[in-house]
Amino acid sequence: MIPVETHSTSLADEETSEYDGPSKSQLKRDMNALQAMGGELISLSAERLSKLNLPDKLRTALADAKRITQNGAKRRQLQYIGRLMRDVDVEPIRELLMENKGISVAAKAQQQKLERLRTRLMETEDVIGELAREHPGLDIQHLRQLRRNAIKEAAQSKPPRAYREIFRVLRELEDPSANNDDDERDDEPND
Repeated sequence: MIPVETHSTSLADEETSEYDGPSKSQLKRDMNALQAMGGELISLSAERLSKLNLPDKLRTALADAKRITQNGAKRRQLQYIGRLMRDVDVEPIRELLMENKGISVAAKAQQQKLERLRTRLMETEDVIGELAREHPGLDIQHLRQLRRNAIKEAAQSKPPRAYREIFRVLRELEDPSANNDDDERDDEPND
């Protein structure tokens, strides 16, 4: 009779052979998330993309993806972008995309602050004096005229054009670069 050899593995061997990294499924989910993020980056304008510190290869890949129209080629380009994004810090990208969607906590807080300020301004004209002290270059006459027009529009049940314009003026006071982004999106909710 031939002796049968049995292989016994010790507990120490099993511990060293285990893999503690992410599973294959997790890696695939991460890659799909990067591809989806790349797809959102494609839809951004060049101005918004310039706010990010992206490698040249990734910028080129994003520009190429904007020109590609065929589905298969677009899918392969998104996979390539996802591959390139593995080497990039995605937090600034994620923050920009969230801000672009208007769901950034900081963006929401800023918008709510401006809405409260506009409401106070509509209640009392004293707020104009406060704003003039904080922002010496403020056109007080224009803001007073907008306030009067907004009150008149509300009384006559007209569309709130002046009310919205007050929001834009206040937003420009807080962030002078905000008027550059007006073409791409308007943070103000419809009243």
